Amino acid sequence: MERNAVSDWNWNSAWPAPAKLNLFLHVVGRRADGYHLLQTVFRFIDRADMLRFDPRNDDKIVLATPIPGVPASSDLTVRAARLLQGATGCRQGVTIHLDKQLPMGGGLGGGSSDAATVLLALNHLWQTGLGRPELEKISLALGADVPVFIHGRNTFAEGVGEAFTDVALPAESYLVLHPAVHVPTAAIFGAPELKRDSATMRPADWRHGQGRNDLEAVACARFPAVAEYLERLKSHAPQAMMTGSGACVFAGFPRRNEAEALLAILPSGMRGWIADGLPEHPLAKIC
Repeated sequence: MERNAVSDWNWNSAWPAPAKLNLFLHVVGRRADGYHLLQTVFRFIDRADMLRFDPRNDDKIVLATPIPGVPASSDLTVRAARLLQGATGCRQGVTIHLDKQLPMGGGLGGGSSDAATVLLALNHLWQTGLGRPELEKISLALGADVPVFIHGRNTFAEGVGEAFTDVALPAESYLVLHPAVHVPTAAIFGAPELKRDSATMRPADWRHGQGRNDLEAVACARFPAVAEYLERLKSHAPQAMMTGSGACVFAGFPRRNEAEALLAILPSGMRGWIADGLPEHPLAKIC
């Protein structure tokens, strides 16, 4: 997925929308408007959806590959393109092709990453001229995770997910398991039993391997398949945890062969794959 020169990216390119893992996720409070205050570290990995864009002769935004059950008008890729049109006055149109590889409701940020890649790609292809900070700001309207994919760096995030302190992370390979369930983010954050009072920490005080996922207990209680996968993974890798609001669980290893060895001995019915951590988002230098 790595490309460096901005000039390499054009209308014929396949544009990556990588997954993220939450290396920890603490809920430290809740605002009066209902939004939760979080602290987390986002890590990009080399597993991705891929997008292609075809220019149009009108100003329409067309999704050529709609996701079953998701109306095109509410799809995040379409909304992202329309948001950029509205923010810049651009009257160009586009047909979007989405090759969906990341599971929905998996906690990997797939929909948010798709939206961010649409904003980054079309800002470049349409030459609308917005800087990365401006894209981060407008992207928050699409969801709390979208700005981090615009930001493009592995980072300690705070607030509702919009305040970043970049972190250097060691090279790791991750075994990611995907239970066959779709975990709705709203159901987890809306649970009355969710812990919402974790102590805050300074980004500079966080160390790799520190922290937990406060959403894990709720997801495991409500979705037994998540609990089953996590328990099995923890029995071999005590550092394992859930990412985001679930359903995927993961464990990191300093050497890829360790992750491969563990994947090989898991029951054949358990769906999983291995991905390496990325030093930055593949589109980190696009604008």
